[in-house]
Parts: sequence; C-alpha cells; structure tokens
Amino acid sequence: MGVIARYRERLPVTDATPMVDLDEGSTPLVESRNIAASLGLRRLFFKYEGLNPTGSFKDRGMCVAVAKALEAGSKVLVCASTGNTSASAAAYAARCRMRAVVFIPSGEIALNKLSQALMYGAKVVALKGNFDRALATVRELADSYPVALVNSVNPYRIEGQKTAAFEIVDALGEAPDYLLLPVGNAGNITAYWRGFREYHEAGKSANLPRMVGAQAEGAAPIVLGRPVENPKTVATAIKIGNPASWEGATSARDESGGLIEAVSDTEILQAQIRLASTEGLFAEPASVAPLALLYRLVREGRLEKDATTVVVLTGSGLKDPDVAIANVEPPVELDGDARSLAKALKL
Repeated sequence: MGVIARYRERLPVTDATPMVDLDEGSTPLVESRNIAASLGLRRLFFKYEGLNPTGSFKDRGMCVAVAKALEAGSKVLVCASTGNTSASAAAYAARCRMRAVVFIPSGEIALNKLSQALMYGAKVVALKGNFDRALATVRELADSYPVALVNSVNPYRIEGQKTAAFEIVDALGEAPDYLLLPVGNAGNITAYWRGFREYHEAGKSANLPRMVGAQAEGAAPIVLGRPVENPKTVATAIKIGNPASWEGATSARDESGGLIEAVSDTEILQAQIRLASTEGLFAEPASVAPLALLYRLVREGRLEKDATTVVVLTGSGLKDPDVAIANVEPPVELDGDARSLAKALKL
C-alpha cells in the first residue's frame, strides 16, 4: 500500500485523483544498537528511506506530484536533479506511461543514479553548470510549455514527503525530541516540519521535535546566509547553492527551536563508514551528514542524552558506491588451503 492509499485523508487528493504508487513509504525506523551506546544516548533511531522503490525519499512526494499531474491532464514530467529526483520522476513516469525529461548538471551526478533514469526510459539532458542553473532552466521551460514540473517547488512533492513524519509518530507513539536530516534543496525539512505540525494539531502527538538540518561545508548557503555560487561536496545529493525551499527550512528551524549547521566532507565520510560498519545500514553520503552533525552535538553537549532522536537516512548507499569504496580497505587477495587462510586471517 502506497503513500496516497495510507494517508489519503491528509493529502490534497480527490476522487478524481488517480491512485499512483510503487508501494512507496512504510520504510523502517531502525533503533540503533551500537552508535547510541557509543554516544551514551538513550534512544536513537534511523528512518531508512533508502528502502523506497527507487532508493530514496523522493518517491514519497513524487507519487503525489505525478498523480496530480495526471489529474490535470499532463503527459510529460520535467525536473532538474542531482540524481535522486531524476530516478524517481523517471520511475513514476514509466509506471504511468508518461514521458520524463530530466536535466542534470553535466558531470555532477553519480553514475548509479544516472543509470536509473536511463533504464526507466527518461530523456536525460546534461546542462553545463550546477544544479541551480538546471533548476532555473527547467522552471522557465515549465512556465512556457505544457509540462509538469516535479521538483520540490511543486507543492504536491512537499505534501507527499510529509508522510514520513506521520510514520515516525505512528511508530514511536509520539514525536521524537530531535529530528535530524540533510538539507540540500530544503524541501524535505520543510515537509517533515509540516507533517509533525499537522499530526500535532490533530492530537496524534503531544510534542513537536526540534528540527536539525545538516549541510555540507562546501554547499552551506543557509548556514552562511547567502547563496553559494559554486557548491562543492562529496555529498552530491545536497550539492546545492541556492535552495528552492530556503524559507521553509529556516521556518522549520526557527519555529521548532532547532538549528542548521554544516559538516565537513571528512566528517561525512567517517559517519558513513561508522553507520555501515556498526549498524549494518549503508546510506549515501548526503544521508549521513546529519549523523556527522549528531556526533558533534553530543560531543559539545548540545543534545540531551536522554532525548529520543531520529536521524533520517534519505537515500541508499548503493546510489553512490564509488565514494564509499574509495574510503574503505580494498579486498584482500589470498591463496592457499583452509589452514593457511585461517592463519593469515587470524581466525
């Protein structure tokens, strides 16, 4: 059962809205066994969005955006993307027998994400420049031609993405004290805050979480308070210099009493390895930026250890495995019988 079927009464859909789904949502909230203990935290959970159909949280909003595009009579989906949005748009377009045209920054997209869009049958256009230029171009295209823009500037994307907040409350029985997530184009932090507020207003939770966003140091416009012309980071999914949902992100931060800070690429890569090697969860670099920030907040005494904390892992590590492989020990080449192998491996 997909997002629209599960939360229909809380989404802007009508009887005329097609039921679009790939069984997205219902991703696991995994309680930490090892990182929580190492940090002295009482309750730490990971919302693993990498188990959505195309491997990222984008599917939650895409299904609603595509359903509303179909309802409006659209036949062509367009988006700008650093990878995950293009994969999701292309998959749902294929599912609904629509055309998808995705614009990517030339040379700035992980190969695995590009392969998804191509395999799903999208027309992929590589533009010179960064994501922000690609988004400006596609917005201009959508203003002048009969296509449906499905980036997070599309309000239905935010509506679908807010369902992850519902799921967290449904699983815990209450909102967490802290919700940490990566911030790139900033639609997701906007969506989660909307979801938590709606559930709170409906009486389904007594509390609201503090929203904590993590940007990469080389792509931290919200932290700096100004756009970054040439963003640089290993975390390509948040390599964005001028977020479309900037205002939504700062509102979520300020209204919740939270914060948005930047972490280095080194911190991100270390967090990725720790998460995989101690919890068995493989997430792409952007996904672990909030975990890197969590380590810092705990170390500096800025997060109560008895709090209930949720870290959102927005995408699967299989989205960008080259980065991960480059930072771990390569395979060991050995030869011999069982006895010699056991000796070499110190078994």
